[in-house]
Amino acid sequence: MSTEPVTTSATLDAVTASGPAPTPAPASARTSAPARYGSLWRGVPRELGFLLLTMPIAIVGLTVLLTLFWTGVGTIVIYIGFFIVVAAFYTARGFGIVELTRLDWAGRPSIPRPVWEKPGTPRTFWRAIFGPFANGHYWLYLLHGVIINPVVSIVSWSLTITWASIALGGLTGWIWLPFIPQGNRDFYLSQTIVDAVFRTHSTFDPNTGDRILYVIAGVLFAATLPFVTRGLTLAHHGIARGVLGRWPSEALQAEVADLSASRGAAVAAEDQALRRLERDLHDGPQQRLIRLQMDIAAAERKLADDPEAAATLLAEARQQAGDTLEELRALSRGFAPPILQDRGLVAAADSLAARSPIPITVESTLEQGERFSPELERNAYYVLAELAANLAKHSEAAAARMFIDETTDASGAGWLNVWLTDNGRGERCSSPVTD
Repeated sequence: MSTEPVTTSATLDAVTASGPAPTPAPASARTSAPARYGSLWRGVPRELGFLLLTMPIAIVGLTVLLTLFWTGVGTIVIYIGFFIVVAAFYTARGFGIVELTRLDWAGRPSIPRPVWEKPGTPRTFWRAIFGPFANGHYWLYLLHGVIINPVVSIVSWSLTITWASIALGGLTGWIWLPFIPQGNRDFYLSQTIVDAVFRTHSTFDPNTGDRILYVIAGVLFAATLPFVTRGLTLAHHGIARGVLGRWPSEALQAEVADLSASRGAAVAAEDQALRRLERDLHDGPQQRLIRLQMDIAAAERKLADDPEAAATLLAEARQQAGDTLEELRALSRGFAPPILQDRGLVAAADSLAARSPIPITVESTLEQGERFSPELERNAYYVLAELAANLAKHSEAAAARMFIDETTDASGAGWLNVWLTDNGRGERCSSPVTD
């Protein structure tokens, strides 16, 4: 009666390796300057979007936060004000996060967020209520939303509107200026500038002069617009980093936590490696030792009646002992059996079948010389070794068949299947051993 097939499958993962990327050659001074100026222009749309929305958001934040905070302070004597102040803290935190997110969208480097709660501390109702009063970040976020951001935003928004308006109006002035009624106009900016600089009474057409002056101003302001938007965005970014960002002490605490986690991972990896070595010792040399024990027992039985057969069995036992010693040496160096490394999984399976005290027939659908990743071959080999060892110890079978098959599932992923069947007692030989 055949036993239940024991199967293990492992996905064929593609392993790629790449060397370090070549270092690009340094650009010449002639090409680096235009490249930097071009990169400034590429950031103008995002920076303009950030700066134009700065003051409206800041005014809304100022109104909401002042209303909540002073309402809470005024009603704190009836206790409800305490909860309103807490709401002001959390609202300030929300406006601060909006500012940091907008800076990320503007293309600035991400600012590390504060640590609002200590890791590992349970979140309770009272901690959520009283926590903001003891956390300095909440006070800084409130200060930023009530004072710092409104003041800075008014300045940056006004400069942005002025610069962009002059650039756009100057470049398009030749289109819309002819449609503006002149009336009894007697002041022309171009004429006033020329007369003041050259100390003379100009006689050129002042309308044409103003149009030319507007175009020149538009070109100058448009050419310098990327520097203005970048500078103002950097100013907001610097303020946010100092007021809304994580403190250096928190960064140090995070580094210590990362080091502790890395140490824990190293300990876990070492434990996993020890367990794998233990499994390899159990699955690999075990079958050889079982065969060695059976050969010695058979030689003892034949020693008196058939000395020649006993000598043959003892010679085979000596060979098994030598092979076991070689495999133990290989495992002590952390390697798989040499035949697996040199010739692949099918050859290693043939070697397992040849060493088994129970005859095993190996059937494989793999191409001749087909190889897989070392990890996959190693895991599949030790699964087969465990199955063969359990076959010899528990099945009481007279014959067995070992299958190695490569398939592809519906998603296109490759699978390597190995299993063993026998004509023994019908009990399961082993559980799958996977990595």
